[in-house]
Amino acid sequence: MSCDTMKPESKCVWIPGPVIIGAGPSGLAAAACLKERGVPSLILEKEGCIGSLWRLKTHDSLQLHLPKEFCQLPYVPFPSEFPTYASKQQFISYLEDYADHFGIKPMFGQEVQWAMYEETTGFWQVQTSETRYVCRWLIIASGENAEPVTPDIDGLSNYRGELMHSSTYKDGTQFKGNKILVVGCGNSGMEVSLDLCNNGAQVSLVVRDKLHILPREVFGKSTFALSVWLMKWFHVKLIDRIILLCARLILGDTNEVGIKRPEMGPLELKNYKGKTPVLDVGAFARIKSGEIKVVDGIQRFTTNYVEFLDGRVEEFDLVVIATGYKSNVSSWLKEGDFFNREDGFPKKPFPNNWKGNNGIYSVGFTKRGLLGTSIDAQRVAEDISRQWNSETKHLHLKL
Repeated sequence: MSCDTMKPESKCVWIPGPVIIGAGPSGLAAAACLKERGVPSLILEKEGCIGSLWRLKTHDSLQLHLPKEFCQLPYVPFPSEFPTYASKQQFISYLEDYADHFGIKPMFGQEVQWAMYEETTGFWQVQTSETRYVCRWLIIASGENAEPVTPDIDGLSNYRGELMHSSTYKDGTQFKGNKILVVGCGNSGMEVSLDLCNNGAQVSLVVRDKLHILPREVFGKSTFALSVWLMKWFHVKLIDRIILLCARLILGDTNEVGIKRPEMGPLELKNYKGKTPVLDVGAFARIKSGEIKVVDGIQRFTTNYVEFLDGRVEEFDLVVIATGYKSNVSSWLKEGDFFNREDGFPKKPFPNNWKGNNGIYSVGFTKRGLLGTSIDAQRVAEDISRQWNSETKHLHLKL
């Protein structure tokens, strides 16, 4: 499909450098690394701001789960005055300053309808509502968490009670005294439950699957930082044993409150299945005290009630769906070799996830957070810059 076949109201724009999809941390990191190597790029962002997931789809009390030194983007550390675990607003401010530092100016309001590689020309074409962008390189940086996930629970579509996804939850001040069910026990579900509890709500938390809850810190040191340090000397299985022993000493036995741990350790589970452990910021103490009630999985929703697996039926003032997010790449990328159509992730896992054929790349699909994003961005920029410099050199020789 060439520019010759476009609708009259559309325009075709040639981009000499890479086109980057997404102006979140991944897109900004990719653009910055390219600019450091003298390669221009263009970021297309469907929303009207950078860091839209953080700005528009997270609760107000959110903090970075890891210490700031593990979350900084290439070349620019967090301000020294920021706390160890930066707040949501501090992180947004960091992203804005990062973009300003490198002179990155995304094109906002540019939702990608489709992107495809044209064999005859050797270029990528990216179609938005009004413009078709043509480029040699395409970088997918739209994120692992582009769209909210709603679970497939019997009767949910017919439920007439108040319902919201955690992506629209901001704070619990308006829910004091309300009886609320939180569905999902990952980091989002735990943090939303804690915020609701802190604001006087009666919270029930659905825990259906086994999961690892770890203290965010072990004796004053970040659990993540401790794990990274231990990896210098020990195998991951031994590190898991050490971390789980520390978790038991600090948190106690999670089985006692109805939360069973998986057979596989937290780091091993993360490496093999990409499942992130919960880093506790206070919710578990509320669970142990009974202020947050752990309940079994849901059997079904009726028009006004929730029926649980144990047969209990309850009515709630609000149900919060906190079952996470998913990639949306497979809905618009017309390419089947690099990205998996089922989950919208690169077919090859980290560290081989960043490069496909014909000039397509990914940044931020590592399942390793912002640290993985930075690694991807450096690799992608280095690879493209070699091609850019080679083609520029040949052009100069021809001239």
